[in-house]
Amino acid sequence: MGGVAGSFVVAILFVLLVSPAKAANLDIRIPCKVGAEVVAIMPAGEVVGLGKVLMAPVKTNWPAYTASKWCEPSTVCASAVNAIHILVNVENNHGRIISLVPSVTVAPAAEGGSFFSLDMPAGTGIFGGFAPFVGSRVSVLHEGVELPLIDVPEEDDVLIIRSDLTQKFYMLEIENRPAGRVIAHGTNGPELIARVIHKVSGVGRFEGTIFQDNGRIRASHAGVIDVATSKRDTIGGIQIMPLKHALTSPEMINAWALTQWLIISPLPGYPDLEGHEPLYKHSFIPGPQLQDKLPDLWTQYGRKPLVLCRQDGGAWERLPEVSGRVDDALKDVTHLRLYFPTW
Repeated sequence: MGGVAGSFVVAILFVLLVSPAKAANLDIRIPCKVGAEVVAIMPAGEVVGLGKVLMAPVKTNWPAYTASKWCEPSTVCASAVNAIHILVNVENNHGRIISLVPSVTVAPAAEGGSFFSLDMPAGTGIFGGFAPFVGSRVSVLHEGVELPLIDVPEEDDVLIIRSDLTQKFYMLEIENRPAGRVIAHGTNGPELIARVIHKVSGVGRFEGTIFQDNGRIRASHAGVIDVATSKRDTIGGIQIMPLKHALTSPEMINAWALTQWLIISPLPGYPDLEGHEPLYKHSFIPGPQLQDKLPDLWTQYGRKPLVLCRQDGGAWERLPEVSGRVDDALKDVTHLRLYFPTW
């Protein structure tokens, strides 16, 4: 069993064998002290070391990137191979954040002095298989008391990121055409959740994709799902963006004229998509690669979101492997399928 068919069968078997109603949490603990070890506490209580703290923040970052304001304070507002951002609060319609970055990375949103630098490769550890969902609750263990994150943690504090691993959905399908359906498949069957406004037909140079493989999730935040289309160590990808972000965020003004963005709209009468499930909260993570070892085979596969496509309405296949900017690289892609990560 190999290729797309093998990955598909494994994903379906995992969905069938694991009850989505069984609640479980994954805790990540980051001591605010240089040299201390970052650990993951698994749902069964097992403790796994992930790397050491190389640098701790001395300030917060304001104003942060636009989409951070659509998350809740004291939660993860971005989960990516090259950075994790945490929303402290929203001031004057702009987010204030603290970031976690790997020792070697490209992370423009992480301002100097406002991040933890962690001794783990980009795309691994909390930037890979142990990554938290957007919306995961963040607290600070201060003198034995767990408190909401409201400012820069003190040196003896421990930052705690708690992800609820329960998933309501297992697959997302997108018809890549204007008015195309965006359908989420979950425990209650298929659900129409959005419509396509602007189709994707090209590939662009999204920097963080250098740390991810083709057909995998590079980043997820309240206003974007970023998919890599090139091998690790090369740059290429596409982004799936909600309508409000595309209309109101100054940095996204060119998305309408370019081909690397797929823009989707909420259904009439429904709330905006930004910062909401099932797409822009508690949705996608980078998943394991390189040396990441999760508890068992099912988790190793289920935690690795896969992106497939159909070209000219044909059979499901892996995304074409394309790097750099190629404006017509995906012109024949008529459908996209994204698997949600499961534990």
